[in-house]
Amino acid sequence: MTDIKDFTSQYGLVEKIDAFGYLDALNANPDAPRKHGKVVLVTADTPLMASRGEGKTTTTIALIDALNKRGVDAAAVLRQPSMGITAAGSKGGASGGGKASLTHPELIDWGLTGEMAAIAAAQNLLVSFAEKAIDEGRLDDILVPRVSEVPSRSLRAITVDAGKNNVAEKVVLTPTCELMQIVCLSRSMDEIGRRVAAMIAGTKDGKAVTFGEFIDLWRITDMLAGAVMPAKTETMNGSPVYVHGGPFANVSIGIPTLASVQMACSLHDVVIVEAGYGADAGAQKWLDIACREYGAQWPSAAIVVTRASTWRDDAELAWRYPFHVDRLEKLDIPTFPLVNLWDGEDDQIPALRDTAKELEFREPIIGNLYRDGGEALAPQLDQFVDALLNGAMPAAPHSHKGMPLVENVKWIAEQAYGVPAERVVLKDGFAASLTEANELCAGAGVSLDDMAVVAVKSPATMTDNDRAGEDERTVTLKKVEVHAGAGLVHVNLTTSLTTPMPKIV
Repeated sequence: MTDIKDFTSQYGLVEKIDAFGYLDALNANPDAPRKHGKVVLVTADTPLMASRGEGKTTTTIALIDALNKRGVDAAAVLRQPSMGITAAGSKGGASGGGKASLTHPELIDWGLTGEMAAIAAAQNLLVSFAEKAIDEGRLDDILVPRVSEVPSRSLRAITVDAGKNNVAEKVVLTPTCELMQIVCLSRSMDEIGRRVAAMIAGTKDGKAVTFGEFIDLWRITDMLAGAVMPAKTETMNGSPVYVHGGPFANVSIGIPTLASVQMACSLHDVVIVEAGYGADAGAQKWLDIACREYGAQWPSAAIVVTRASTWRDDAELAWRYPFHVDRLEKLDIPTFPLVNLWDGEDDQIPALRDTAKELEFREPIIGNLYRDGGEALAPQLDQFVDALLNGAMPAAPHSHKGMPLVENVKWIAEQAYGVPAERVVLKDGFAASLTEANELCAGAGVSLDDMAVVAVKSPATMTDNDRAGEDERTVTLKKVEVHAGAGLVHVNLTTSLTTPMPKIV
């Protein structure tokens, strides 16, 4: 059976889809009917404040409503929000707003279909297995952290079991953990099992020990069996939306699950993918991790969202938005500026269009999407639809596997942040951290240079100081952390924000 309805079940007010089962059925039946939808990447300007979104989800929802109104079969794939920073009111709830909303925005949180609780339980069980391995003499230390959605800052570094060698542990946010990344990047339960087996639990006599060496993996994969199913919800206007995956493109990968995107592309002609934070964060990771290294589809078009105030009111940071648009265009991605207006800004539209013309942008898309939803966009999409539907399916980008880690990060700094290689600075301690990471990987039988780079950084800045002159901006590399199961290596740089905490407002 290859009908999506055969893989769909009701889960409260939303539906839950067995994406892995559906993709397996398509692979087993190559002649089964399917679509080959094109991907549109919705990203944004680097926000002036880390906690404020520019309106990507509102734009995404308005955009699919507008496309469907024009007769284009379009759907969206969204990430789930973090309960901490959204429930506490420090940023949007990842469900749009006003006329560009989902039908049940109150449900869009970690508890949507239970997967985040399952991921947290599974990762914490892995740590418990590692603690048992300490007692049995299999491990000398533990390198995989426990997780919580709302951890205390005091839990960032802890020491447990003081009578037995003072084993150091730490706690990180659930959506930043390696198991979350594995779920996002995998396309089958078998792949999840292989990746969990390759996770590094800790070391013994200085050599890496993976979980596959001492645990029964079925205990973990069984816990995750129900955690890999996207929720099929919809906008208030009936456009389909699939929700699955984690946020935090500053400290993790910040993209929807690849299985949910691939599933959506087989069901619709156009699939809007929203990546976390700005183009220097989520878009960079969709392109350079999901597409280059994990076979996700290269975008056929992109939308870069901004606010009128962000674009116009801070002269020292005004270089960032044109940089993002120009960078994506240079990657052969037709890129359209979109200005998401607030109330009282309609009179700025002529000036905004003049500015876009001066910057040699494509015709900008401008509207108050909260107030008007997709109705504000539908009349403005002629050029966008033409570029999207009449352009060829993009070719697969080349991989960076085998590129030395520091050279790879320097490439990212130049391409995504506009800082040339000679102004990438290595902080004291970085070289030692890199040596330790290489030794850890060697002990696990993997190459550090074959891993995809996750840039860990503040979402509100691209360089060490974005207000510096163009020829003075630098990027500082601080430390390296290996996620061998996910196939990722984290590199902390610039003003890294490693554990976003709620701001109570």
